[in-house]
Amino acid sequence: MPTPQFLLASKERYLTAFVLIGATLSVMLLDIFFLTWAFMGVFYFLGFIEANKLFKLQKLSLYPAAIAIWIAAYFMTDPEDLVFFVLLVYGSYLAFRNRVGFLEGSESQRGVRDLMVFLYPTAPMLFMLALYKDYGMASLFWLVVIVAVTDTAAYFTGKAVGKVPFSPASPNKTLEGVLGGILVATIIGTMMGMTFLPFFKALIISLFVSMSSIFGDLFESSLKRHADVKDSGNFLPGHGGVLDRLDGHLFGAVAMVVLLRGLY
Repeated sequence: MPTPQFLLASKERYLTAFVLIGATLSVMLLDIFFLTWAFMGVFYFLGFIEANKLFKLQKLSLYPAAIAIWIAAYFMTDPEDLVFFVLLVYGSYLAFRNRVGFLEGSESQRGVRDLMVFLYPTAPMLFMLALYKDYGMASLFWLVVIVAVTDTAAYFTGKAVGKVPFSPASPNKTLEGVLGGILVATIIGTMMGMTFLPFFKALIISLFVSMSSIFGDLFESSLKRHADVKDSGNFLPGHGGVLDRLDGHLFGAVAMVVLLRGLY
């Protein structure tokens, strides 16, 4: 019997997923800070390259800054503080060059637009590193599970009962699917969170991280629509780009860090 066509077409996708899952689980089980930092750094730099293209910057001069930021993050107690430092330094540079403005097609507009790659994906990746640094691998695993369950449950709920479109940024998403994804992820996330947090705190964090991951997905979808591309990149065969896989995690990490600091 011949192999079904959809299996042949998905072979590359399955292989990439197997490698990604294996590598991620290995890093999580080893739980070595340098290894985790380096692993995240690879994804950050690849995502930074993709974001440059999505924002239509493609400026080589920004890459050394991205590398310097991630190296500095290794030594920082609170890595996410680097976001504000970068904004301060680059804002000072724009002021010095008299490029703080928004005239269409002007150097001012292009200069301010350069800041975007230091907000996305730089800021969320620094929050993700801070999540691991401050709360350990268990919190990072909690984040990954909440985002994965949100995405999976939303897909299947949407396929089963979805009718109402959720957002023009992602026409395939339905309100029913989104609500189903958030509900299932909140339940599973709460059960996981209760291993180190009281029920109510675990519930609140799981709920808002799941909701944030939905909008992280929408943000990246909107970026791709405006850039007129199907995928953020092609670094992951069969899956598209790094940002295609990290979209929900990036927004979810920010929500989880902020909430844990407020509720832990």
